[in-house]
Amino acid sequence: MNINTPWPKLLDQVRDLIRTKNYSIRTENQYLQWIRRFILFHGKRHPLDMGAPKGYA
Repeated sequence: MNINTPWPKLLDQVRDLIRTKNYSIRTENQYLQWIRRFILFHGKRHPLDMGAPKGYA
């Protein structure tokens, strides 16, 4: 990866990893669907912006 090349998006990274592990296409689709739901549930916030769970900080 070149220094000027942006990092691949999260879902693309997950897809590549799942494919290197030879998971089925149905498993890949389900993992990606649940990740999308998680992202949307949290208002598309970056994990670093969410902070620690309440009661743990």
